[in-house]
Amino acid sequence: MNDWLHNLPLSWMVLVVFGFTYVVAAAIYAAVATMAVGRLAKSFKLVSPGMLSPLGVIFGLFVAFTAAQVWSDNDHATASVSREASALRSILVLSANFPDEPGTRLQSLVRDYVQEAATVEWPMMAHQTATLHTTPRPLVEALQLVLSLPTTSSGQQAAQHEITNVIETALDARRQRIIVSLAHVSLVKWVCVYLQGACLLLAIAMVHSDDGVASLVALALFATGVASSALLIAAYDRPFVGQLAVSPEPLLQIVSNPAPPK
Repeated sequence: MNDWLHNLPLSWMVLVVFGFTYVVAAAIYAAVATMAVGRLAKSFKLVSPGMLSPLGVIFGLFVAFTAAQVWSDNDHATASVSREASALRSILVLSANFPDEPGTRLQSLVRDYVQEAATVEWPMMAHQTATLHTTPRPLVEALQLVLSLPTTSSGQQAAQHEITNVIETALDARRQRIIVSLAHVSLVKWVCVYLQGACLLLAIAMVHSDDGVASLVALALFATGVASSALLIAAYDRPFVGQLAVSPEPLLQIVSNPAPPK
């Protein structure tokens, strides 16, 4: 689906998804009701209600497989941001082993990195334009700084080694969140889910073609289920887009609450 839908407030997304689904259901009801006369009416009644069950199972499998991808992408995105925040926090804590200018410089580079990630990379990830072609300058400078520092004690040697490791961890977590920002439910999957739902709506309308009220009730109930499933998937489809998106808040928190001095 296009960015305009994912960027809608949740209330408007509900209206769009439910409205579209109900319009499809109403069109199917009107088409079947119009055609259910004469020989076609008798033919519609020959459609076995037993076919509703396998059609429903297939639709449920489509929704389950699509939702599984969405949940996995969101869990991966959340875990990557949390791991990145944890690594950056470790840098702030360990920087206290290098007093004066080196430690202050490390903390400043971490703040610069977080600011760049929140204001530049997050909007790019929302538009799926973030790439791995470049390495963030603040972390590159932090790594170069740490490796160039002279160590005068075993504690500083251990801190230097650990900071190097957590910078690599932060870079890997960044790579993972950028990769997962490119994930989305493809148009083919959306078409298949809605096509299967439309087939089931058509079968319901044909089975109940001799009773308009029963047909309306059955179609409304199943259309609500289809819309609910589609809304749940659409709301979480893009991990870094929309009202329910993964935010840079874990990164911002570590610089708003600086590490205590040693």
